[in-house]
Amino acid sequence: MWERLREDIQCVFERDPAARSIREVLTAYPGLHAIWLHRASHALWRRGLLWPARLLSHVGRWLTGIEIHPGARLGRRFFIDHGMGVVIGETAEVADDCTLYHGVTLGGTSWAGGKRHPSLEQGVVVGAGAKILGPIRIGANARVGSNAVVVRDVPPDATVVGIPARVVRETTRPAPDAKRQAIAERMGFDAYGLTREMPDPVAHAINGMLDHIHAMDECLQTLGERLHRLEGETGEPLPAPPPCDVIPMEESAQARPEPPGNAAHSRSGP
Repeated sequence: MWERLREDIQCVFERDPAARSIREVLTAYPGLHAIWLHRASHALWRRGLLWPARLLSHVGRWLTGIEIHPGARLGRRFFIDHGMGVVIGETAEVADDCTLYHGVTLGGTSWAGGKRHPSLEQGVVVGAGAKILGPIRIGANARVGSNAVVVRDVPPDATVVGIPARVVRETTRPAPDAKRQAIAERMGFDAYGLTREMPDPVAHAINGMLDHIHAMDECLQTLGERLHRLEGETGEPLPAPPPCDVIPMEESAQARPEPPGNAAHSRSGP
């Protein structure tokens, strides 16, 4: 019991930089209070004391603004930040290390009995106002964007946004092409931020530019090899091409001379 309490307090400090002290966490975090009250109501529910369990759950809702059905199954180090308006249904399952923000609903879509609420695997983060509906599964370490409405399974390590929610990024994606990465580094771009899976039109445009530069480099290299063979056949030296190295952005900024007008203004003073 004391180990669980220490875990609950520690996960608040790990996931909320606004937490300042243990006293503050114990007294001013309704998400923590709701989880503790749920553990008591869930224990009553499992022992068949359904009405007392529902009554305690109702008291917890009145005190914290968070409604967790006593039948829901919550894992360890589960954190509800802010918490107001969170609703977790009877057959919902939340694994370890999950995080929910205010206004999140883990709800059902059917009046029939049985499993009708979602299951969250380990490490899932659900943004403010998101709705996850039905007996679906959210894969481990997935991210659900704020105000998204999720009605289908989400693969592990994915990020979903929108209504209805769609996958916009998967963390487990292949590494960028080595040549594209080398060109991007020479030009001052972060190649790992320029992947085809990102829904950013600017990133796609830069990717296209890097691919085009890559193709031009290969063409120039092939052309140079053929010219060298021609030089060897004719015995006449060919003029050397001008240098075409890409100057990194930092070096280019340092080498750029200061405009004359700025220098004169700095000498003259106000």
